[in-house]
Amino acid sequence: MSAPKVLAIILAGGEGKRLMPLTAARAKPAVPFGGTFRLVDFALSNLVNSRYLHIVVLTQYKSHSLDRHIARTWRMSPLLGNYVAPVPAQQRRGKHWYLGSADAIYQTVNIIDDEKPDIVVIVGADHVYRMDFSQMVDAHVASGADFTVAGIRQPISLASEFGVIDVDPTTPDRVRAFLEKPTNPDPLPDAPGEILASMGNYVANADALLEALASDADNESSKHDMGGDIVPYFVNKGTCGFYDFVDNDVPGSTDRDKDYWRDVGTIDSYYDAHMDLIAVVPVFNVYNNEWPLHQGLITQPPAKFIHSEEGRLGHAADSIVSPGVIVSGATVTGSVLSPGVRLHSWSTVSDSVLLDDVVVNRHAQVHRAILDKNVVIEEGARVGIDREADIARGYTVTESGLTVVAKGTIVAR
Repeated sequence: MSAPKVLAIILAGGEGKRLMPLTAARAKPAVPFGGTFRLVDFALSNLVNSRYLHIVVLTQYKSHSLDRHIARTWRMSPLLGNYVAPVPAQQRRGKHWYLGSADAIYQTVNIIDDEKPDIVVIVGADHVYRMDFSQMVDAHVASGADFTVAGIRQPISLASEFGVIDVDPTTPDRVRAFLEKPTNPDPLPDAPGEILASMGNYVANADALLEALASDADNESSKHDMGGDIVPYFVNKGTCGFYDFVDNDVPGSTDRDKDYWRDVGTIDSYYDAHMDLIAVVPVFNVYNNEWPLHQGLITQPPAKFIHSEEGRLGHAADSIVSPGVIVSGATVTGSVLSPGVRLHSWSTVSDSVLLDDVVVNRHAQVHRAILDKNVVIEEGARVGIDREADIARGYTVTESGLTVVAKGTIVAR
């Protein structure tokens, strides 16, 4: 049997309110991550590595930096007909923007009609993970389902953040019920503290998907959401399959990071995912060259560390240091430094994430903070040291004590 023709759709129009202020000027999929990546690079890398090379990225909210990143980074061979194409909301089905993730696809069904795929792979653009989607497609075809949802075990305390999957124990590859962000779901029989959470990744037979989208568009009570409306549509028909992420075997993965997946939809989860990168044995390994994470072309020179006298040693430990960074007589521990960061003498940066072109001047201190692009910490200033002072200056401070400084802010002493 010949391989099915596959079209991949990335849902990248999310506003990302819970990631404010990092999403004040950019769409959530365009948020930088891990020094040199954008969040959308994980979805795109997984699809490309799976050999799915016809990809559309549906955009909407503040999409300029996302569109620019895709245009500069994700260039396929036109000779072979491969492409990654950002597609903005076009109001093809009415004078309104996307009403939900399902409506986003419905408004662009012309692309599906033109491409004529057998299978449509639909993924989100704001998760950090590795996944071979070809294995999920193979499982979907073998199961005979019209629509398949990928799931992963998560703590039951997080159930209200996810769609929760109930699998029929007699037919474990079928979804018996689907609850969108429930507050009190039943736990898994073999794990009282866990539920099966939807990863937001779907595989669908193209004809069945088009039928479901058309039906949903005619339903005035629908929220036009993939998880809240389309998945239950197939569950009610008895044709919704389940794919367990733990069965996905990515080349080069280790026992430690084999089934790593993190939703970075909040400031705390975004920070925690960065800390996973810098563990001595990484919880998520960005150095797996057998399943590479592709990124934009970085034209900056190598990182540089200067000054070595006593009390003025430029060094970094337990950290990721990107190209273009200069650590000049500063001390860095447990942090991620993005391209172009400048750290000056006698400054300290600990347990923090610094995005592109941040400047930390002499004697300044940064601790448990996320500094967006082009933030300048003036000489002797402090961030993340005094919670009340940070709040008084208008910075975002999470319940866990993380301080977030918005793009372009100058932090005075």
